[in-house]
Amino acid sequence: MTIKYVKNKNGPTLAYSTTSGVTIIEEDGLFFKDLDKDGKLSKYEDWRLSPKERAKDLASKMTIEQIAGLMLYSAHQSIPAADRGFFASTFGGKTFSDSGAKPWELSDQQIEFLTKDHLRHVLITSVQSPEVAANWNNEVQALVEGVGLGIPANNSSDPRHSSDSSKEFSEGAGGHISMWPETLGLAATFNPSLVRQFGEIASKEYRALGVTTALSPQIDIATDPRWFRFNGTFGEDSQLSADMARAYVDGFQESEADKEIVDGWGYESVNAMVKHWPGGGSGESGRDAHYGAGMYAVYPGNNFDEHLIPFTEGAFNLDGKTGMASAVMPYYTISVDQDPKNGENVGNSYNEYLIQDLLRNKYGYDGVVCTDWNITHNFSGKMDLFIDGKPWGVENLTIEERHYKLLMAGVDQFGGNNERAPILAAYQMGVEEHGEEFMRTRMEQSAVRLLMNIFRMGLFENPYLDIEETISTVGNSEFMETGYHVQLQSVVMLKNKNQILPLTKQKMVYVPKRYYPSKKDWFGNCIPDRTDYPVNIELVKKYFNVTDNPIEADAALVFISGPDSGIGFNYEDVEAGGNGFLPISLQYRPYTAELAREKSLAGDRSYKGKTVKTHNECDLDLLLETKKAMNGKPVIVSMLLSNPTVVNEFEKEVDGILVNFGVQDQAVLDLISGKAEPSALLPFQMPANMESVETQFEDVAHDMECHVDFEGHVYDFTFGLNWNGVIEDDRVKKYERLVVK
Repeated sequence: MTIKYVKNKNGPTLAYSTTSGVTIIEEDGLFFKDLDKDGKLSKYEDWRLSPKERAKDLASKMTIEQIAGLMLYSAHQSIPAADRGFFASTFGGKTFSDSGAKPWELSDQQIEFLTKDHLRHVLITSVQSPEVAANWNNEVQALVEGVGLGIPANNSSDPRHSSDSSKEFSEGAGGHISMWPETLGLAATFNPSLVRQFGEIASKEYRALGVTTALSPQIDIATDPRWFRFNGTFGEDSQLSADMARAYVDGFQESEADKEIVDGWGYESVNAMVKHWPGGGSGESGRDAHYGAGMYAVYPGNNFDEHLIPFTEGAFNLDGKTGMASAVMPYYTISVDQDPKNGENVGNSYNEYLIQDLLRNKYGYDGVVCTDWNITHNFSGKMDLFIDGKPWGVENLTIEERHYKLLMAGVDQFGGNNERAPILAAYQMGVEEHGEEFMRTRMEQSAVRLLMNIFRMGLFENPYLDIEETISTVGNSEFMETGYHVQLQSVVMLKNKNQILPLTKQKMVYVPKRYYPSKKDWFGNCIPDRTDYPVNIELVKKYFNVTDNPIEADAALVFISGPDSGIGFNYEDVEAGGNGFLPISLQYRPYTAELAREKSLAGDRSYKGKTVKTHNECDLDLLLETKKAMNGKPVIVSMLLSNPTVVNEFEKEVDGILVNFGVQDQAVLDLISGKAEPSALLPFQMPANMESVETQFEDVAHDMECHVDFEGHVYDFTFGLNWNGVIEDDRVKKYERLVVK
């Protein structure tokens, strides 16, 4: 494939594939791509016009079949495609391994949905390398440039900047992509300027990979501490979440100087699809709506409106020129009894009041609304299945009827759908009910929104990547170093008894191996058990002397994760005559829910009096056994947390506690050794016990009794220590809250 470039003296450089059939039109000394191949300059081909003018013109020229394809958002695509599993694909009818295909070649399935179904929004998951991603992008863009009206692909990604804990950071070293804390770790910095900086760097890397839409940030306020998507949020506080959301979206969306095309949008911009409207952090009893067991969001504290704040005061109220996030994704949940207009209890995307009346009309949002993945697919009835349809509240409708209901609710795009047929069927339902003119207008309305997000990226002029530029941009040493320093600022020190930290380099440390019980991943695959060091032990040896004998050690370093008790549902309980629902526990030892509700707020889902065990109770055993083996010598605990945790089972037994939310081992070791100083704050409350967790309201933040440690410190929102003691700076003054109970 050959890409040709044509430079405008006072305008954009055009790029097109010699295989696409596109030619160049010259007018008034300027050059334009003839994307529809008719030899004339159409409005949508004229880069001098506004994105909205161009989008309206193009939408008017599109067939209903083409608009239906534009409304699709693909299922997850790995590059190269997998040989087996949920996302397996073929190349010339063969698996990738057997085909001899290059890793960036398009699969049979990708070619089909791009050409036959006119799909233009592709969700990318894993990529073999930045070079492969860039070549794949160019293959995709060359293919679609030659089809129909030449609409480019708008590729997207879920967050992909998490840290590989075992990797060593060294100045000047690069990687496949820069590594940063998870979203909860960004929140723990309490520094929106760092989050904006992350967005500015991540967007450059995304564009170099061919990604122009980020399926992020996740700005739900996580008001129930048990929710398993807690670590993807900015925590439980609405104001902190709003400030972080605003900074994140500004960083991703805004281009400056010569990179700007119009209104802040440009060649370094990435569309931010904020999620999940109107907030998914209040799942009943902490259960999550990826599973049938967790389809309901409840509001026992009548606190629905606060969940909107990160959207209305954050992502929809930007400091930068782009104004608001260009796309929004509703959550799977049924927001129980929050529809005063129609009284419907259906998944949020299906709810006309939540989308049309509240989001569109009251808050004036006119960007793209895209459903979460697979909500139009059929539900198997298995309450604990992650990969499944999630048509909550509309299970009785056909797939085609679900698409129609979504269209009428105001949705523009269907996540996880590769085929346009159900949308075309929904269109015909609308024609029969409202007439062809009405439905054509409705379809064009969505098409304009979707096309604007492509025009503003500059993709119609040049969707292609320079491979060498991609290699030099993604994961370069400057970006890696910046991300690493933010990792250091995301780790919270909770305890430092007798100023045991930092440890001097000459200390002899004992790092006990950790047992990892067998478990199933989200896709149902079994992960075998193992016993291994929980940290890169060779890296530890660069900081301290290391021994396998606790008698020889000056201190022990114990690395564990927060408690994991599952999703709140288990078929073993059904087989024993129960309803299958169990508590979700944030403590390591078995928990019995004596204070749970007698009757659940939605459906027959009570678990009062039932007991649940955690998958990793052995982490607590490891810690206590290490304490005993150290015979009074200091024990320091590093905890990887995805949720708030009950620490009263061990806090008094240990001398130091550091918590992180996904960083490189080296960042924790830099802090333990004093090479860096802790500065992060808790972006949530740490509960005193499970009784406090059980009796708090799912929709209300800051309503738990917090743990008070051996030294009298309260592990509340904004708490954290540095070498001098409790941090009391401007961040704390701005965001601190009083404990409700």
